[in-house]
Amino acid sequence: MQNFIKADAYSKPITSTRVIETILMTIPTAIYAVIYLVWFNYIETRRVIHYTEMHTSLDDMIPFLEIFVIPYIFWFFFIAFCTAFPLLKYEKEDYWRFIIFLGTGMTLFLVISTIFPTIQYLRPTHFERTNIFTKLVSIFYKYDTPTNVFPSMHVYNAIGGAFSITYSKRFSKGWKIFSHFASLSIVLSTMFIKQHSVIDVVSGTALALIMYYVVYRSDIVLNFLRKIHLIDPAPQEGEVATQELRL
Repeated sequence: MQNFIKADAYSKPITSTRVIETILMTIPTAIYAVIYLVWFNYIETRRVIHYTEMHTSLDDMIPFLEIFVIPYIFWFFFIAFCTAFPLLKYEKEDYWRFIIFLGTGMTLFLVISTIFPTIQYLRPTHFERTNIFTKLVSIFYKYDTPTNVFPSMHVYNAIGGAFSITYSKRFSKGWKIFSHFASLSIVLSTMFIKQHSVIDVVSGTALALIMYYVVYRSDIVLNFLRKIHLIDPAPQEGEVATQELRL
């Protein structure tokens, strides 16, 4: 976390223009967040005649392990960090690629859930133990319905967070390995606390891998961002970029 606080070789000076641009960068994200929440609330509260159940035989073989509520909760901090870090560091390419990754998958999820409502009946009817972890799980069960679970956005976004850290030049190899470990723990947590079926997890993972190649392994997104002037043009061949330090 030292690089998050101090200047490094990739830092740029803090100017009034930069502060304004950083604030402006949050506006499209905030607008999308409102649209997503309104749409999601609609599909969660509307009257649905038929839900398709998400269930496989593998789900019955996976035990309920309440301890995995910890990585499940960590997801919220993980995604917030992956969004805020490139924004505060003024890494426009990293920020917009991650936002496009999230936005594309989340929009597809909303569309799928609108035309293909799903449900799962994997949650235990009672807990064999009573502890802080089962109490936390019960809170999620209370406020998070078991409907509209395909594909799992908890899984999709967690994998995207690991990709965003992996492709950032600011993180060491150790932090990148940790991001993948955290992502894997989150993916497993969705099944161990019975929030998602194996089908939801596999579909969320598959979607994340597809978007990985589109967003991070190709220049499609970067070229689009340059075309609409959200990021700087690509440096010309032979051009030497200067690196400025800031406090």
